[in-house]
Amino acid sequence: MLTPLHEIHVALGAVMTDFAGWAMPLRYGSESAEHRAVRTAAGIFDLSHMGEIEVVGPEAGRALDHALVSDISAIPVSRAKYTMICREDGGILDDLIVYRLADERYLVVANAANTGVVLDALRARVAGFRAEVRDRCADWALVAVQGPRAAAILADLTDAGLDDVRYYAIRAATVAGTEVLLARTGYTGEDGFEVFATPADAARIWEACLAVGSERGLVPAGLSCRDTLRLEAGMPLYGHELSADITPYEAGLGRVVKLDKAEDFIGRAALADRATAPVRRRLVGLVPDGRRSPRAGYAVLDPATGDHVGEVTSGAPSPTLGHPVAMAYVDAALAAPGTAVSVDVRGTREPARVTDLPFYRRGR
Repeated sequence: MLTPLHEIHVALGAVMTDFAGWAMPLRYGSESAEHRAVRTAAGIFDLSHMGEIEVVGPEAGRALDHALVSDISAIPVSRAKYTMICREDGGILDDLIVYRLADERYLVVANAANTGVVLDALRARVAGFRAEVRDRCADWALVAVQGPRAAAILADLTDAGLDDVRYYAIRAATVAGTEVLLARTGYTGEDGFEVFATPADAARIWEACLAVGSERGLVPAGLSCRDTLRLEAGMPLYGHELSADITPYEAGLGRVVKLDKAEDFIGRAALADRATAPVRRRLVGLVPDGRRSPRAGYAVLDPATGDHVGEVTSGAPSPTLGHPVAMAYVDAALAAPGTAVSVDVRGTREPARVTDLPFYRRGR
């Protein structure tokens, strides 16, 4: 599938790749340069592959309380919440952002690869509530402007007072003369905005942002740098740090689970058991001693015995920090920061140390 910005990506010389059935820009030039631009200035991303699902109706909030693990009905209008949809056994089907657009209207944004799974699960789970699930994927394009200069760039293009758009807030606005939903959310560890627009308006918004932002350092940015940005920020990626075989507690995200909310929800019993049981494995950061980068699927070993004690879920050289970083699930006994481990990097045991996440935090 092609996003509404496909022709622009091709004209910019982007290296394209298939991602969840979508033709997406991997990089436009140097992925390290794109990464550094987002950390120091700003980058613009095409996220139109993400899945937009609306849940509307008098009991939309209650229905989502039942379907998801968080207290969705408590979200104030014009605010958002990071949450998850889990199986009955507590395994994660997807991580989501839910925006409350009005009293009886919610926008659920799913990962591209899981949109169909989430849509089917929501439709099944809201049955019996006075609520309707609507597939809005074809109705929205999504453009993100991320980085410390994102607000300055968008301020020249929007009627919204950006100081009033708080983190994890959303509001109707105009950007480049087009009506949009403007959210202060992102997946890079930087300040930034996500602009939900009609597909017909996406190119106008993209081009206007670049016209205003280029002199401030704004660059087109692809999926490759988005991955290293979120890795540095310790943000999980479904299919790597999250899966149906992992619970929110193992992922260090038990805070999103609200066991005491009024509405019963799918996975509650299993997650209640997990909440009080010892966690057998934990998601941690790894910093290798050397220059070789651990990659997803590499084994984590006990350096004393050589026993398999975990697996790398994501890893890459960090353009910001200047050395490799990785995330991994390891046995809980080895999860304390400073613990020495080894990573099997193509047959060579490379020493590494466990560290807290994230590796990078804005403003530090």
